Amino acid sequence: MKTKINIRKAVIRDAEAIAEFNILMAKETENKDLDLQTVIRGVKAVIKDPHKGFYLVAAAGGGEGIIGQLLVTNEWSDWRDKNFFWVHSMYVREDFRQQGVFSSLYRHLEEIAHYKKKVAGIRLYVEKNNKTAQGVYESLGLHTPGYEMYEILF
Repeated sequence: MKTKINIRKAVIRDAEAIAEFNILMAKETENKDLDLQTVIRGVKAVIKDPHKGFYLVAAAGGGEGIIGQLLVTNEWSDWRDKNFFWVHSMYVREDFRQQGVFSSLYRHLEEIAHYKKKVAGIRLYVEKNNKTAQGVYESLGLHTPGYEMYEILF
């Protein structure tokens, strides 16, 4: 039986669960250990200040609590006079993977983007070797624009 998935914007009571998922995701995808208190503060900062972005969370109908999440931030495009939604901090609880949780989160975000009308598109990062994630993104209609990313961390 397929799990009923409810998508909503995160609220402050979700911050600890989101932070725990962020820590799990960082360890799983990049083998990085994050400080829980720092991540909780960062998550709460986004939830309290919509200018920073917003989280969407997925909850299962059976009372399992939050089973997935993604963070959305804005990037202004002067070329388009619109924002791009950037997707970050995607995580689906291991026991709910391959059940449509991420797809539900993503489709909900697409609906928000179309409703707002001032969104030029949706972008996200993916590790070059993460072929599974790349396949999921392509199945949802995303494609690589051919850019490479560079950074410096402070």
